[in-house]
Amino acid sequence: MPLRLATFNIENLMSRFDFSGYRNQLKQDRVLRLFDVRSEAEYQRLEEARTIAHTDDTRQMSALAIADCDGDILCLQEADNMAALQAFEYGYLFRMVGNGYRQKYLIDGNDRRGIDVAVLVREESRDGERIECIDVRSHAGVTYADFDLFNDTLAATELPGDRIFRRDCLELEFRIGGRPLTLFVVHFKSMGPARDGLDGRMATMAVRQAEARAVRRIIEDRFGRGEGASSASFAICGDMNDYQERIDIRGDRRTGYTFHPAREAESALDVFSHDGFAENVMRRRPELDRWTLFHSRGPQERHLCQLDYIWLSPALAAKNPAAVPDIIRGGQPFRTIFPKGQEVERYPRIGWDRPKASDHCPIVLSLDV
Repeated sequence: MPLRLATFNIENLMSRFDFSGYRNQLKQDRVLRLFDVRSEAEYQRLEEARTIAHTDDTRQMSALAIADCDGDILCLQEADNMAALQAFEYGYLFRMVGNGYRQKYLIDGNDRRGIDVAVLVREESRDGERIECIDVRSHAGVTYADFDLFNDTLAATELPGDRIFRRDCLELEFRIGGRPLTLFVVHFKSMGPARDGLDGRMATMAVRQAEARAVRRIIEDRFGRGEGASSASFAICGDMNDYQERIDIRGDRRTGYTFHPAREAESALDVFSHDGFAENVMRRRPELDRWTLFHSRGPQERHLCQLDYIWLSPALAAKNPAAVPDIIRGGQPFRTIFPKGQEVERYPRIGWDRPKASDHCPIVLSLDV
């Protein structure tokens, strides 16, 4: 019987206010710049009101996107802490899906902003299969030196004793109706600003490559290299902040848009795909219909790409040859440019660029485990 496995970067599911914008304009919300704010106390009062109003709309839409996934196991990225997760599940998700995710797993990771990966799990699948979590392990403490992954490229920004994962690789062992499934949930290093003549993606590539190699090492240490890992039942889920292909967008609203697929010469995700270690099942969808994020720095730099993944082990992929992920795009803002024929009905109150469910689209896959 199928298990529905989903992943979603819910984007800043926070339980605290950020008042740093009072002194750092780069962190100040654009709407507050329209007003003459004369004191820090006044700024904090306005920021609290703005955040609360904006967050309520956003989380209603996030919950709608998760409800549309209808996942039995939901991997989340950018959750602040367990309290935030519980408040969201009770106040928003429960209203959308009713009896839902009673099992919740989150371990504090390495992110400087405090955003973590988390997993929400139903007690039973929609088909009545019992879902048991046997073990949960954090790998947040693993360093470059531990896995012998330090190199000259990393030396520009990292030290051998630094932790590899920018958040974590959260490992969860499940039994689904008595059958094994192991998940590895990640949120790789984001693409930072340009540096040393490299764009933001290439300037941060070495860290993501190390993260991907570390995930593979963890899996191979557990199941063995070669046939051991190939025959295991595992999936790697999460926001990997990299892509092997993109869709460049040209044109404008008046004359119309054209969409141009392009392959990347290098990606951190090559670590998983180059020798068939795992399969990105999103590639079972048409080439123009694999994207989970719209990126734009203005008319000169716009593309669609896949940042969100469910990678399957060879054994699990072979067991599910016809399984194709669904992408939930109803929470995307109206500024997202859709290829022709892919337009969807947006959720109520979606804005031009906000409010929205997230900047990412959740994906979900029905699996026979």
